Amino acid sequence: MITIKDTYAHCDIPCAVYDPYTAQFAALSIVRILDLIEEMDDNPSSKADLTRLARLVSQKEEHASEVKEAIRVIWGDYFKEPQIEKFPEIHDLTHSIMMTASKCKQELSRENGVNLLEKVNRFAEIFWATKDVETQAKKALNPPNLDIISPT
Repeated sequence: MITIKDTYAHCDIPCAVYDPYTAQFAALSIVRILDLIEEMDDNPSSKADLTRLARLVSQKEEHASEVKEAIRVIWGDYFKEPQIEKFPEIHDLTHSIMMTASKCKQELSRENGVNLLEKVNRFAEIFWATKDVETQAKKALNPPNLDIISPT
């Protein structure tokens, strides 16, 4: 009898289904969560306030991990020599995204969240350019209504 354990992948087979939007949405969510934390009382005293803060921090960290995973997969599985030659900044940009996402996990600075979104948007620009797809900045329809780079 064959027993199959849980498996997880994206994507060591050439499925060609890549889109940086997942990382962009997660980065946008980080900024929104940081805004919600900033709106809270500086000294949460009720159990409800403490629970809300704990949940917000947990979600912020989860979204930062999602950014890192989505970017890592696209960088590691999609980008090949022709794309890297055309956009040699991709390695440094990816590393910078990883470091900034870590800062978002460690701190409560909105500036880190905005910086992460800007870096992920640049990554999206490069990604779509490798596919000869034009992009544009659009205001996200969700709070905090910051720019997201998307195909035209």
